[in-house]
Amino acid sequence: MRAFYHPDQAVHSPQQFMRYGKFVPIKDSPVRTERLLGALARHGITPELPAEHGTAPALTVHTAAYVRFLETAWENWAKLPDHGPEVWPQYFPYWSGRVEETARPDCPATGFIGQVGWYLGDLSVPMGPDSWRSILRSSETAVTAADAILAGDRSAYALCRPSGHHARADRGTGFCYLNNSAIAAQRLRSRFKKVAIIDVDIHHGDGTQQIFYTRPDVLTISIHGDPIDFVPFYTGFANETGYGEGEGCNLNLPLAAGAGGAEMNAALDKAIAAVRAFGADALVVALGFDAHRDDPIGIFKLDAKDFGSVGSKMQSPDLPTLVVQEGGYGIDAIQDCLDSFLTGFSKT
Repeated sequence: MRAFYHPDQAVHSPQQFMRYGKFVPIKDSPVRTERLLGALARHGITPELPAEHGTAPALTVHTAAYVRFLETAWENWAKLPDHGPEVWPQYFPYWSGRVEETARPDCPATGFIGQVGWYLGDLSVPMGPDSWRSILRSSETAVTAADAILAGDRSAYALCRPSGHHARADRGTGFCYLNNSAIAAQRLRSRFKKVAIIDVDIHHGDGTQQIFYTRPDVLTISIHGDPIDFVPFYTGFANETGYGEGEGCNLNLPLAAGAGGAEMNAALDKAIAAVRAFGADALVVALGFDAHRDDPIGIFKLDAKDFGSVGSKMQSPDLPTLVVQEGGYGIDAIQDCLDSFLTGFSKT
């Protein structure tokens, strides 16, 4: 399997995160990429540098105003008097939740502070002076891996950081800024008529769902912790099945806290059956490792070996498959998780 990664993805080094009313060190630390690179090395895989694509691929799923906000966020923040160490929202607008809208209007406020609250949707997406560089490189990594699939490779792995599946068309949340998996899926649509996304990160892929919710050409499937009392709380329920032309093209498979390998495998069987019924021509795997029992913000009980089964099952549809790295914050576990996944994926 070819893999892609750019060292610039490590320069995003966020300092603060709000959890249970306290400022705590953010979980998406640069050391995550070191551990994942270690797993690739175990398999004799040397990541290739992604090509520079700029913002054009991101603009196929994100609004221009949102991408421009991310690109200039630190520059505008640094102009504020007595500003803090990172761009951080302090106001949040009301959103109606209307599923027929692919994105909200551009931010009506011209002041930068108002724009921060419009485009950054929670307190887990701080931005420092180097964040945009990592964000852009992360998206370019996914695009370059997608291009490898378009060129004929049967599989590719994009080591993306920051992650992307919580990023909506016009808003970042949950450590995510640009939706790498969605950008890659849209890239694959240039050749493949139908693309399926299976997201196994423990958190619902709410951004990916929103981006494709009204479309019949991309099937979005998310296996995650039940949002009735788990982040992101407001989406990820089983009755969210798509809207308009996209009706029936979104499948949520929430699992109860404490779920382990058996529950994950059963959900994966349902997901793969849906991929087959959809008639997908290519598959994107949004791969998170925060379902591991030792993840500091997870609620599942998977072991590293369980991700070997995930890898094996992702081969069963026999489709060109792009694996995009999402979350996973158990620093001492994620290397073994990726190692296991790659082993399972290669055995089939």
